Amino acid sequence: MSGILTRFFERRATSGGNINSAKIIEMLRGGYDSATGIHVSEESSLRSTAVFACVRVLSETLASLPLITYRRMPRGKSRAPDFYLYSKLHDAPNPEMTSFTFRSMLTGHEALWGNGYAEIEMDGAGRMLNLWPLLPHQTAPVRASDGALMYRTYVPGKGTFVLPAYRVFHVKTFTLDGMSGVSMIGMARRAVELSLATEEFGARYFGNGANPSVVLKHPGQLSEGAYERMTESWMAAHSGLSQSHRAAILEEGTDIEKIGIPPEDSQFLETRKFQATEIARLYRIPPHMIGDLDRATFSNIEQQSLEFVIYTMMPWFRGWEQEIARSLLLERERQTYFAEFLVDSLLRGDTPSRYGAYQNAIQTGWMTRNEARERENMNVDDPALDKYLVPLNMQQLGSSPIAAEAEQRIRGIDGSEGQAPEEGQAQGLPRRIGGTGEAVQEWPNLYEGNGKR
Repeated sequence: MSGILTRFFERRATSGGNINSAKIIEMLRGGYDSATGIHVSEESSLRSTAVFACVRVLSETLASLPLITYRRMPRGKSRAPDFYLYSKLHDAPNPEMTSFTFRSMLTGHEALWGNGYAEIEMDGAGRMLNLWPLLPHQTAPVRASDGALMYRTYVPGKGTFVLPAYRVFHVKTFTLDGMSGVSMIGMARRAVELSLATEEFGARYFGNGANPSVVLKHPGQLSEGAYERMTESWMAAHSGLSQSHRAAILEEGTDIEKIGIPPEDSQFLETRKFQATEIARLYRIPPHMIGDLDRATFSNIEQQSLEFVIYTMMPWFRGWEQEIARSLLLERERQTYFAEFLVDSLLRGDTPSRYGAYQNAIQTGWMTRNEARERENMNVDDPALDKYLVPLNMQQLGSSPIAAEAEQRIRGIDGSEGQAPEEGQAQGLPRRIGGTGEAVQEWPNLYEGNGKR
């Protein structure tokens, strides 16, 4: 990767503007003024199990779906495996990464920093050869002195470079300025901070033998040496899980007093569970997908999973698809080609539901049996299964040979207008009697057996 970056980056020491100085000061201070003493950055937020789970759900879901390049047809679309972008997007965007690795990485950057960047390596004709990921915390969009959009990035061991906009693939979340996405972690640092604080509290609490903090009270005044010896001996004898529940021997009238609020009184477990729900809300992830099954039932899990595809993942899919069209396809290619995620696998129901849907589609004639087998990853070797089936009781008007012949005879299309059909043919159809132009009709056998006509 370093060789590609060294070869294709354009180094500009003075042009391209500067990254916001307030942002640098904020980074140097640890991000913001923390109330708990735990400074949360995009990277350190992954220590929260809820954040890590949400980022994994988003990135791995997007990366696991096939990303297909299609060719527009007069009606519909068809896959375009012969197009040069097909294998790059579907299999490997560069020689060192699979498509899954690359897409999960950039989506993770997007979920944490709000932006995922990659350098576009091009050939002499301006077509994409490879995509190389850039560090999101070392890359930022800037405006050059002439107003052109540029991207300033730092490559470890190589220095700072500025790339023109057409050389950068940039996916982003919700944006306020149209240039860069908003960091979800930056907008919800307090929630993540509280989540990490409760985890640290629990670790320290159980590391202390699951006992509240204590104060050793001495009736007199200890000398400096006696104070240090008492502190060291107490910590050595009672600190850590291995020392829990040991008896304490106190001398010279020393007494113990417990301080602090027990975890059950401070709603410790409830706070931890609420913070997990809060972070899931931040990423719009159904709680059951990060292990919170309190409100999950057999009746609503399927609906929640469907809502996850529609309301959570669809914006991420559309962001990738439109950025591919904007930055990876040439203008003339956009008229013919486009890339799209194949989301069918996320929308598949259970086996009985799928098979019932296939049965309905095949019997109503808009899907062949081979198409159904293909969707179930079964072989499609029998060409006889490529034929559409049509129900006998559902035919287009005039498609029945018997009805068509009867209609011709009645209307005189065969040159015998006014001639009734022969007996036994087209029973139940109206029969014209009289000469040409007469409008009198008779319904044969309508009252047969009653002596009436």
